[in-house]
Amino acid sequence: MSRDSKFSQLYRLINDSVRPYAESEIVSLTKEQEKELLVSLSQILKKIQLWTRELDCDSYDELEISSEDHLYLFQIIADMVFLLGVKSHFVQHLAGNILVIISELLSTSGSNWNLPIRSLFCCMELAVINILSIASTPSKAELGYSNIDSSSFVGVIKPRLKYARWSSLAGIVRILRNILKYLKQEYGHDDSLTEAYLHSVYSCFSTLPWDSMDLICGTRTADEEESKVVFLGNFIQLLCSLVEHISSVDNMGSSLDKHLFLSLVTKLVPKLLYWCLGEPEECAKTHISQYFRHKLLVLMIRLSFHARLDDCMILSWLHLLHNYFKELLQQPITEVESVQDDCLEGSPFLMSVTDGELYNMGSHHLQRQAVFLFLRCSFTLVSLKEDTKKHCACSAADSCLTFDANSDLDCCGRKKGLLELYKWLQRHLPIDKIVDYEIYMEKCINFSLSFLQLYMHEDDELLRMLLQLLDIPVCGTKSGCGVDRKNWSFQDVKADILFHLSHVFNPVHLFHLFLAELHYDHQVLLDYLISKDTGIHCAEYLLRCLRMVCDSWPLFKEFLAVGKFTNQSSDKRRKIILDSPKFQGRLQSTTLENSILSLQEEYDCDRCGTRGSYYNKAYDCLISLKTSMENLHQKNLFLYNPEVLLKRLTRFEELCTEQCNHDNS
Repeated sequence: MSRDSKFSQLYRLINDSVRPYAESEIVSLTKEQEKELLVSLSQILKKIQLWTRELDCDSYDELEISSEDHLYLFQIIADMVFLLGVKSHFVQHLAGNILVIISELLSTSGSNWNLPIRSLFCCMELAVINILSIASTPSKAELGYSNIDSSSFVGVIKPRLKYARWSSLAGIVRILRNILKYLKQEYGHDDSLTEAYLHSVYSCFSTLPWDSMDLICGTRTADEEESKVVFLGNFIQLLCSLVEHISSVDNMGSSLDKHLFLSLVTKLVPKLLYWCLGEPEECAKTHISQYFRHKLLVLMIRLSFHARLDDCMILSWLHLLHNYFKELLQQPITEVESVQDDCLEGSPFLMSVTDGELYNMGSHHLQRQAVFLFLRCSFTLVSLKEDTKKHCACSAADSCLTFDANSDLDCCGRKKGLLELYKWLQRHLPIDKIVDYEIYMEKCINFSLSFLQLYMHEDDELLRMLLQLLDIPVCGTKSGCGVDRKNWSFQDVKADILFHLSHVFNPVHLFHLFLAELHYDHQVLLDYLISKDTGIHCAEYLLRCLRMVCDSWPLFKEFLAVGKFTNQSSDKRRKIILDSPKFQGRLQSTTLENSILSLQEEYDCDRCGTRGSYYNKAYDCLISLKTSMENLHQKNLFLYNPEVLLKRLTRFEELCTEQCNHDNS
């Protein structure tokens, strides 16, 4: 069989086994029909997988596809898309896998890859149109075809989508997401295939009638409700993957700016919240609603990093957070009592408890996400960084930025952000009745510790939050808090929101508490630094924090946790890496316990006359980290060049030595 006849061969195979069901428009299958169809689809899948493997090993660069093969491919896609609407999850799954493997076959060949991709997006548009009962079809220009006759494909696929409903649309979206996952794994970010895929996404999404979809996505009817939920779940997953992927693409070609796509997705957020959760007051307490809330928060957080959000959009998001996640923002900031309670939280697959029991479980994961997004939006409005503060008249150096909840703060987004932070902090840490500064500081430290403990069980979110809080000015430094407050009375300053923020989320204090929560175990920091998930964030956090520590040395040196540390601090999993060249494996648990006891005994020793201080423990931890990093770097075992971080740690060590010499003099 010649190479250019593979699709005709596949067409004949499908023609014998699948087309009778498509042409007869059989949607409900008997057990025997389902069994026969599954056997045929399995054979088809294996055949295409074999061709793909052969092509990988072949010396030819491309699988040539003739114009006649285009028609074969159209018919194959049409038949597989029809099966996505058949009432059998197994048939739907296999049909989807066949379409994915066809795209992989063409991507491997390097020829006509965008043919199935554009066809699938065309199917998505037509399925939406069919569901909406809109009597129109995408034109050739709308579909973006340049080398094939799109009208011929529409003519082939339209009869197959006659009975397309939510299950068909859900299947198409799942296929598109699986293709994107394949592209990310095989081709990374800088490839013409990825660019073609993203162009097709934008072409489709920019023409879909999103406003009309409010009428059907926002309704709650028993008919096809399950398949609609599956579609919404698949669609949000696709958007999350797209936002993450497109943000890492440097160049999508001159015809498309990636920010146009991110802007389009951003505008969909209010619709998605309404489609998935309904009206805020009608939000159901179910497994799936918790899952939707999680995925929607993931989407919004990713957009907050990569999309260009103006003040109006951020304010609308804050409004949405208050409407759909109000109880999470108001939920007390308390320590997570058990790691076990956090597992699978909000998952639709956690079926061992009832909906009500699940909803009433500690929603710490969702709380972490909601609070992070709330603070990110508020901080963005406030623009705490110096270069952005200069553009706001109300942030002049002589402005105290004091106010109460009834003040008129409509002059700029900065003050609106401050009001949001003021109200949130007042709920969790009210200071109206506090008259003593020492009591105030104790409450700030206790709140900071509880806040940190909330995030300790999810490393990526913990470091992302700590990085965000580094933008808060440190009171007591040259640049902190705008003006000198040494001579102010506590009554003067406790209404100042920036003063309040700089004490509740003091970055230097948080660094001390962070190390304490890690039990001053430098191996945990090393784990963070070499992890593919947290490495970049941890390195950035340590670099920025060490610089802040060196600039605020007295504050770091004199830190005293007047709050109470609990005995339930989070136990981070340690990957013990010894610096000895003779070490060939991991320590046994007894050795690990002995090392912890040894570490605890070491903390009891007297260093420079400040026995047992937080400063000494932080010193031991960071110098141990420096030693381990140097040893690994000398052996070329560190995953990246850590010299910048080592220089910062060296500067920290020099300051500690100077401090020790000063104390002994």
